[in-house]
Amino acid sequence: MRARSVLTWRPPGEPSWATSDRARKILADPQGFGNYMTYRDAYRILGWDPADIYTGGSIALPRPEWADLGWMANHMGPSPAAVEAMRIATTAERTGPYSPDLEAGLRDLFAEKLFDRPRDDDFEVIGTEGAQAGVGYSALACLNPGDEVIVSDPGYFHFVPALRLAGAEPVWVNLRAEDGWRLNPEVVAAAITPRTRMILVCDPLNPFGTVQTADELRALLEISEEHRVILLSDTTHAAHRVDPGARHHSLVALAAERPGATVLATSGLAHGYGLAGIRVGALGGPPELVRACLQVKIATVRLNTNAVAQIGAAAALVDDGHQRAGEEVIRANLARVRAAVAPVIDPAYGFSCTLDVSNIGASAQELTVALCKRKVAVYPGDGLGEVGATTTIRVNLSDPDPDALERFVAVFGEAAAEAATGVWRDGVRRFFLDAGHERGRRIARRIDENR
Repeated sequence: MRARSVLTWRPPGEPSWATSDRARKILADPQGFGNYMTYRDAYRILGWDPADIYTGGSIALPRPEWADLGWMANHMGPSPAAVEAMRIATTAERTGPYSPDLEAGLRDLFAEKLFDRPRDDDFEVIGTEGAQAGVGYSALACLNPGDEVIVSDPGYFHFVPALRLAGAEPVWVNLRAEDGWRLNPEVVAAAITPRTRMILVCDPLNPFGTVQTADELRALLEISEEHRVILLSDTTHAAHRVDPGARHHSLVALAAERPGATVLATSGLAHGYGLAGIRVGALGGPPELVRACLQVKIATVRLNTNAVAQIGAAAALVDDGHQRAGEEVIRANLARVRAAVAPVIDPAYGFSCTLDVSNIGASAQELTVALCKRKVAVYPGDGLGEVGATTTIRVNLSDPDPDALERFVAVFGEAAAEAATGVWRDGVRRFFLDAGHERGRRIARRIDENR
């Protein structure tokens, strides 16, 4: 059989009769893997075979042939000190036995570096396979079928499928420009119902890189205490400060001021520290709740974070020089985009930015295809929510090679003009109609309106 990437593999037909109802829910969810449009779907619209691009089953675009500004990999890579520490640590003594969940020193380091709160009788930390695993374990440990979870629109692709897997239902709160693209606590409070069990706070926000103010977070803590709902804070994109004047506030640190609130926090080292391949993350919160999440983890995967990865994580977390150098790369690339393509929703933290492309005369998805034709990969906004679904694209700013962003800037106008001719419209419409869900049909109608 020809090698192919799991990212582009699509089985024919409907799910097997043996598929559970909960699996069917996430297979059909518009934010479930493969149900939102990416540049990988643009290959088919262009008539390309993905196996010709992802050779040998690879899941990464070949660089420098491609300017990969879509996939949220940190192109700066990990700290050299982390790589060297793992190389030295790769011994039979460390790779043979099962490892502990987290070494005590790393548990403390995660608490300090990722959550800005020391471990104590009220705050404990466990290891996870990245931040998304922390979201999944929290959902399974805290949510019952029929519970509601308030999530932002737009927001990270894979939050909602994790909630659905636990039997919960998302309640979307739209983000607005007048609120600085942040969760407005008053709007959140208005969305509370007797079924509300959790509020998901992605801060810094993926995709916009905006950060909540301390007062906004305190207001959310008050909501948690008053309504007995859990706040789940995802701080994955807090490692790089893009705006020197911005400040990210730790929700779990502020929660120490309000012990009646219930807060879990998850983060990882994939995006901020370039260590996606070793799958290291952490989940922190009240010990009795974190213990329940740990039991869910044990029941699900039974394995702890591997010892070599823990050593690499510890080395990465203390290499502040590598992080600061990364910030300079991100700022320089943001300046390149801002100088040539407007308007940009400027990020305060993270390593991506979002562009408003509503004025090009075509959908963000058509633009994605036209850019892909020029071997520039970006993500359109539909996977991130309804807000900006057909009018925004997300651009990765982490490539230290300036050629990637310069190529994007150089071809953007040409690609936008091609997209505006409508040459890719039918292919994009078919993608959403073939998805088979109402949201896909709704987006197809929006694309029709651009005719």
